[in-house]
Amino acid sequence: MAAPESGDAGVTARRDAARPRLAKGVRMRFDAARGRYVLLSPEAILILNPTGTEIVKLCDGQRTIAEIRSELRDRYGEIAADEARDFLDDLIARRGIEVNDD
Repeated sequence: MAAPESGDAGVTARRDAARPRLAKGVRMRFDAARGRYVLLSPEAILILNPTGTEIVKLCDGQRTIAEIRSELRDRYGEIAADEARDFLDDLIARRGIEVNDD
C-alpha cells in the first residue's frame, strides 16, 4: 500500500470512530483492460491493488476504522497496525475517500 501524502485540511483516518466512504463523485469499477479495480473521479483514475480493493469495499460510511481493521484481521490474520489507516489517509489526500467523524 502507498504511503500517505499530505492532505489539504488535516483530515485523516486516525480516529478509530471515523467512518470512511467514497467521496462524492467517486466510483469504484472493475477495469477489464487493467484487470484491476479502479477509483474513478472527475480528476483522476486511481488503480487499486487487491488489498486496497478489499479496504475500499468496506468503506461504506457505516463501518468505523476500528471495524474495518477488525474485519481485515478476521479475513487475513495479522495486519500491520497502521497499514489500513495509512492507505485510507492516502486516499483521503487524493480525494477518493471522505470521512465522517461523528
